[in-house]
Amino acid sequence: MNILVTGGAGYIGSHACKALADAGYTPVTLDNFDHGHRWAVKWGPLVEGDLADSDLLRQTFDEYHIDAVIHFAAYAYVGESMTEPGKYFRNNVINTIRLLDAMVECSVDKIVFSSTCASYGLPVSVPMDEQHPQRPVNPYGESKLFIERALHWYSMAHGIRAAALRYFNAAGADPEAEIGEDHSPETHLIPLVIEAALGRRSHVDIYGSDYPTPDGSAIRDYIHVTDLATAHVLALKKLQAGSDNLFLNLGTGQGHTVREVISKVEQISGEQVDARMAPRRAGDPAELVAATGLAAETLGWKPEHSSLETIIETALNWHKKHRRLIPMRPNTKAATPRHRKRMPLIRNKQKQ
Repeated sequence: MNILVTGGAGYIGSHACKALADAGYTPVTLDNFDHGHRWAVKWGPLVEGDLADSDLLRQTFDEYHIDAVIHFAAYAYVGESMTEPGKYFRNNVINTIRLLDAMVECSVDKIVFSSTCASYGLPVSVPMDEQHPQRPVNPYGESKLFIERALHWYSMAHGIRAAALRYFNAAGADPEAEIGEDHSPETHLIPLVIEAALGRRSHVDIYGSDYPTPDGSAIRDYIHVTDLATAHVLALKKLQAGSDNLFLNLGTGQGHTVREVISKVEQISGEQVDARMAPRRAGDPAELVAATGLAAETLGWKPEHSSLETIIETALNWHKKHRRLIPMRPNTKAATPRHRKRMPLIRNKQKQ
């Protein structure tokens, strides 16, 4: 079966394409390369274009006899969404509505939607299950929640069946090092720390040292991108088997502090990282950890690559093998041996 993968040239989308191909599907990537990479399109045909082009969407559905959609294409920078909300609502909301309308017109009735834990907003309780209140605190999370609600109504009106998968922190890289993570700008902690360890950044910032956590830095739930990709394939199969709509968390149920991540990168890479303290960022909670029982029960899904060690090892391996693909970041200074002398960190041993 041919599966349309919007944003299939991006980080999670390209890993999903590989998982689809391994499962016997043909992924058809639709990407405008605003943030995606041509080198990441390795499985199935490519359609270069934008979700704003309704004619292209209909043509793609017809030409490739699309059976279902996995929808990744979205802007996903929280900070940018606060300063440019219109950009996020135009792309993440209006263009997704165009996609849904094209699905209705072309009689495609199954979609796996890339949602986010940002739809929950600030945690009321941890771990966060699927019944946690959804009160986004930024336009990015609001745009994803809007589509979750739209999927309900498109299901009621048009019979579309959807699986909305709410990720926590995607991380790691393909275990075979064929594809990996490269954003511009890069905002995710693990690749930032790896780039600092490899001398491609002068330092990494720790935002906040006084959280009520074991070492004072924030805690996040990191899920390996390959495990995320597997969950998308399982959700697709569930929909193909006739399942009703699904709304599921994807995480590990275990959190790691920022300092713990930095220490583990240093241990695995053998390099020291210049880590500098910075003020807390507005809206950053102390802890975000998923309750994952529903995904395990519904999909039979269990993360197999999501230990912190495996996440960092696979990401580091990909960055080392593909450094030519990743240009020096602008406005950064490569670390020389004397720059690599580790700056002391203030250890906060207070327990929560």
